[in-house]
Amino acid sequence: MDRGLVTNAKDLERMSRELVSLTRRISELEDLELEVMERLESVQGERDRLAGRLGAIDERMTQLSTSRDEAAAQVREQLEASVAERKVTASGVPEPLLALYEKVRAQKGGVGAAALVRHRCTGCSLELTAADLGDIARAPLDEVQRCVECNRILVRTSESGI
Repeated sequence: MDRGLVTNAKDLERMSRELVSLTRRISELEDLELEVMERLESVQGERDRLAGRLGAIDERMTQLSTSRDEAAAQVREQLEASVAERKVTASGVPEPLLALYEKVRAQKGGVGAAALVRHRCTGCSLELTAADLGDIARAPLDEVQRCVECNRILVRTSESGI
């Protein structure tokens, strides 16, 4: 156009309008490109922030897992010690009483015996009647007594109140 190769006025006008349109389109695309670059920069910043946060979370998770594993190991050690101690203690208990205890323990969710404290069974929290307490008081110390409510073996203590 600038060199004068196009002589037809209509073609020249059409090409001039197309050139203006293309220039405008280039400007629009450059603006759009700038917006996309700004959004990309913002998103990359957010990604970097989240990646740092994820790293901190991963580190905390590792610490918590280590702590959990150490606590579980301690619990296992305590359990093994308790099982060994229970075996030693149970070895001195007569077999019929131990069998009764195990049966009641299985029925009552792991607690087969309860202390009698201030006229009350600590297994079910029932306060025993005067008649029941009298029967327990008159019974020989080596006789097994059971709670009338929960059927657990009652263990008489100095705080039993009888």
